[in-house]
Amino acid sequence: MQQPTTRLLLIALAMGVSASASGQDEATFNSASLTPDSALKAAQAALKTCRDAGFNVAVAVADRSGVTQVMLRDRFAGAHTPQTAMGKAWTAASFRSNTTDLIALTQPGTPSAGIRQLPGVVVLGGGMPIESKGSLVGSIGISGAPTGADDDRCAKAGIDAIRVSLEF
Repeated sequence: MQQPTTRLLLIALAMGVSASASGQDEATFNSASLTPDSALKAAQAALKTCRDAGFNVAVAVADRSGVTQVMLRDRFAGAHTPQTAMGKAWTAASFRSNTTDLIALTQPGTPSAGIRQLPGVVVLGGGMPIESKGSLVGSIGISGAPTGADDDRCAKAGIDAIRVSLEF
């Protein structure tokens, strides 16, 4: 027969193990992020899609925190496009939302209008989060196409180029 203190110790250990197994007292977590190779592949596909449509753009791909991993600028893209593309990628990662969707949500007079005043936020079409298995792993931003819808189309092509590898 077990001693009472041994029994209490076993109960305490079991409780500790079950709390850890359920994640209740973990101090860290693991998260996925884009590899530099995947980020480059997405950027190149987006740039090619825009070029094929006759657009000279800048493409930024950022990690899950919005930090730029890859920046590509076509030779005739405007001087403002690299910073704008990086801002769109940062905004998409930060708000975990397509920047096109933020346009309506942040109109003057709406409860979220102040978002547009935050440093680094770019509320124009062309920024999209990149997800894998339901988690944010990065983002992409395009700047320089004639419209936000054109920027969106190129961003989507970049994400589609790495979609298969994101699903595994």
